[in-house]
Amino acid sequence: MNEFCAQAGNALVQEAGAVAQEKGFDSPTPLQNASKSLNISAHISAGISPNISETAVAERFSKAAPRYDKLAAIQYTIAQQGLQNLPAQLVGDALDIGCGTGVHTHSLYRRGLDVVGVDIAEGMLAFASKNYPNLTFKHGSAQALPIESGSIDVVYSSMALQWANSPHCVAKEVHRVLKNDAMAELAIMVSGSFEELMLARQLAQLPTAITALPTAQVWNHAFLEAGLEVKRAIKRDYVDSHSDIMSLLRSVKGVGAGETGKQQKVLSRQDIKKLNMAYHTIHGEAGRLPLTYRVGHFRLEKKA
Repeated sequence: MNEFCAQAGNALVQEAGAVAQEKGFDSPTPLQNASKSLNISAHISAGISPNISETAVAERFSKAAPRYDKLAAIQYTIAQQGLQNLPAQLVGDALDIGCGTGVHTHSLYRRGLDVVGVDIAEGMLAFASKNYPNLTFKHGSAQALPIESGSIDVVYSSMALQWANSPHCVAKEVHRVLKNDAMAELAIMVSGSFEELMLARQLAQLPTAITALPTAQVWNHAFLEAGLEVKRAIKRDYVDSHSDIMSLLRSVKGVGAGETGKQQKVLSRQDIKKLNMAYHTIHGEAGRLPLTYRVGHFRLEKKA
């Protein structure tokens, strides 16, 4: 299944090339323009990362589970925006894809929905089941949801779907589980995220250690190809800031959002010093260090 999804996703990237200009999702930012001189634009704009391993993602997020809610402040802000994007009145059966520790699954429940949370990380599900024993949580992938076809009124997901290796397969699964005339509200981290860190690593002559993410237009095209109507697509930057480089690196690793492909060499003290100098060279000696999460907020509908 995952092999098929990776192949389908790679084909989708080729098809989506012309969509970028038409939809205007990804206009260049100053950091993207600067990155061209350092030859990292391919890492920033790549549509698919076939190296993403669901097993590696699950292990990383399972390890992050005990401290996730304390560290994931920016993720919480993004999820809250996704919840606010939902209609005020909600009824029926809901699905939270990538439910993590269940915080937002519980928010959906409190809004009157009969909700099920799904996640690939068993460590996350253990915390969710312990904290919210009255809710239902299932182990499963966004690319093969353990949910009956045509059974869901509302699909919600925040900051999880970017770790799938095929937007095409995710979109097909969202379409499959939704009832006719049902909706989905998805917040997905897209290409352009962590630009500051990627640029600083390149300036410091360190290898890239962030998995390339699909672009917003690739996701948009995947949803359309799956038969979903894209009622709204907004791309928004959420900027986290840190007092020092170690705090910044821990924020990425601590919530499981680091490298999800091949194992990377551990940074030495000299590497960290070089990275810190590069970051300050780009953003100035004084002040806090920024880290951008670029997120696509999608409202989708499945029509009969």
